Amino acid sequence: MADLIDRARSAVTDRAELPGMTLMEHLDELRKRLLTSVIYLMIGFIVAYIFRERLFGVISWPYDSLKQQLHLTDLNFTHPTDALNLYLKTSLVGGAILTSPFILYQLWRFISPGMYANEKKYVVPFMTATVGLFLTGIWFGYHWVLPGALKILIGDFGKHFHPIITLEDYTNFFLAVILGLGITFELPILIFFLSILGIVDAKFLIKHIRYAVLIIFVIAAIICPLPDPISMILFASPMLALYMVGVGVAYIFNPSRRKAREAKSA
Repeated sequence: MADLIDRARSAVTDRAELPGMTLMEHLDELRKRLLTSVIYLMIGFIVAYIFRERLFGVISWPYDSLKQQLHLTDLNFTHPTDALNLYLKTSLVGGAILTSPFILYQLWRFISPGMYANEKKYVVPFMTATVGLFLTGIWFGYHWVLPGALKILIGDFGKHFHPIITLEDYTNFFLAVILGLGITFELPILIFFLSILGIVDAKFLIKHIRYAVLIIFVIAAIICPLPDPISMILFASPMLALYMVGVGVAYIFNPSRRKAREAKSA
């Protein structure tokens, strides 16, 4: 931990030479980016709400595909506003996913003044990788984790009971699995930023891999919807693979290695 703090301090010191912005300029820039992001989000929300029934059809497919096999009833609701809340919530999340490239670009615009000129060229790879990894995590959760979780939790553990699944419970469970996996698949992006800032490198990540494995399994235990250890291992396996991808990213984009390549080519 002390080594990581020292690296972070060194990274901040190294970037002190970049053109500075006052606190008010930072706050004004943050306000602009947040306002633009909110506008994009609202546009995405409106588009998603127009197609809310199709969107819910996509969300309910894992449940509907298992309905006959597990002898399930239609999703129930217990409050008059549950259906409306469902459409609002799913439209907001769907709109956020739809407009995520534009929102992420606003994030990049906010942090880019603190980056060197040769680092700003990574905007296209950053956007592509961030959206691609997030969608891959969603796909993995939608096609593998969620149907498997429903089979085990309802079909195995709940086989002696009569399941009454509500709209709110199923939607919350769906979003927790899908968004949780989408976010965890962003691990290489986090390592990318820490690498270009000089806070971590491949050697550091390999040296502390045992701590990374421990943290990954703790996260998997928290977000995995299944209680058995084998499911937790299957849940953690993609994160371990992504960590190793992050090691490769750190090796390629670490500032000291880039400077050495530039000096050699010069």
